Amino acid sequence: MATSYKKLKMLRRSRVMWGSWRLWRPRVVFWAGALAIGLISVGFAKMADIAQDLFHTMLGGGEYNFLLPLILTPCGFALCCWLAFTVFPASQGSGIPQAIAARHLRRDDERNRLLSLRVAAGKIALTIVGLFCGASIGREGPTVQVGASIMLLAARIGGMAQAQGLILAGAAAGIAAAFNTPLAGIVFAIEEMSRTYQARANGLVLTAVILSGLAALGTVGSYTYFGSASIAVHSAREWAAVIVCGIGGGFFGAIFSAGALRLSRRIRRWAAPQPMMRNVAMAAGCGLLVAIIGVISSGSTFGTGYEQARSAIEGEPLPLFYFLGKLASCFLSMVSGIPGGIFAPSLSVGAGFGSTVGQVLGVSVGLAAVLGMAGYFAGVVQAPMTAFVIILEMTDSHEGVISLMIAAMLGYLTSRMISREPLYHGLSRIWVAESIRIQRAAAKAEADAADTGEPVAPKA
Repeated sequence: MATSYKKLKMLRRSRVMWGSWRLWRPRVVFWAGALAIGLISVGFAKMADIAQDLFHTMLGGGEYNFLLPLILTPCGFALCCWLAFTVFPASQGSGIPQAIAARHLRRDDERNRLLSLRVAAGKIALTIVGLFCGASIGREGPTVQVGASIMLLAARIGGMAQAQGLILAGAAAGIAAAFNTPLAGIVFAIEEMSRTYQARANGLVLTAVILSGLAALGTVGSYTYFGSASIAVHSAREWAAVIVCGIGGGFFGAIFSAGALRLSRRIRRWAAPQPMMRNVAMAAGCGLLVAIIGVISSGSTFGTGYEQARSAIEGEPLPLFYFLGKLASCFLSMVSGIPGGIFAPSLSVGAGFGSTVGQVLGVSVGLAAVLGMAGYFAGVVQAPMTAFVIILEMTDSHEGVISLMIAAMLGYLTSRMISREPLYHGLSRIWVAESIRIQRAAAKAEADAADTGEPVAPKA
């Protein structure tokens, strides 16, 4: 009887717990956050496409419309930079370094400075403005910061203590929803965001990717980002293309990555005495150079480069030196400090490089374009698993998985020989250092106020 009574008591307690809002609240908030990431990603993608189409429409009509970017692009860069510094601080760049930095910070106020709804709204708005002005940026990297910001908010509302795991989950959900690549979202979270596998976070990541993916699928349906491509490698010449695309792509990716890291740090030191004025001037100068490159290339280097990459994958050759112009435009857009990512432009650079290799070696342009994307992207981010998985899912080219793996690995190894520090992690150190500087300045202000008896100024 005593045993039966205890079992009945435990059953009643279990029923009360499962019916408790206190128990379900964190789960419901987390699920709602993951679904919101998927829906926002779809809306962000549509608005970004509209902005880019508007720019190309203005560029295409009229005899003297080629002069438009020479005015609009530098002014747009300057405006985005100014708004990023004054209204939406911490929204500069791709957003992935901020998400990585937030995972290393321990204080809630430091995390909230890098990941918040205000930062997310600014990221979306300014990325769209940048695309409307012809910047060579993408919206996939910003979606990572947006997703991480939404999940960090969910942690606060739901009373969840797993801030690091939720940031990881939000970042993975952002990538998965942006590209419609759920596997790549998971691999990105493991390889790029954390650089280690955290067993405690795997459930959060999987659930967030599934729910955000379902939200995106329910809105736009099932699709492959670049369509389907056949990249089966048979001949010796095609295997030579694998090697050239891997090593060559890794070389150019490393040049981009190392150059961006070094120049970004030098720009910050140069701009330190007058950060606002000098950064805005730098952004305007970069915008003017992007406009000149775009005019010379007949507009092909403006925007994300999605159309050029897709045409190369479908077998249409790109101009031999397209990839160099696109690389320069992407580089200038990145170091300018305006909000915007490098995922889509990097894939376009890689496809352009592969197209050139394919024409030179006399092999399929579509095959070489996909291999070039794998080699170059792995060289830029130094994350070979993410590179080949994301391209595999975006092109539906499963029969060429081994050649993709080889190209991505060669790109990674080549890049590591030239640049030892991964791009996103190198940039994240800047944000961590900035948070430490602000914290020390606040502590010094409090100490000085305690000595003088004056009120403490609010934290930056």
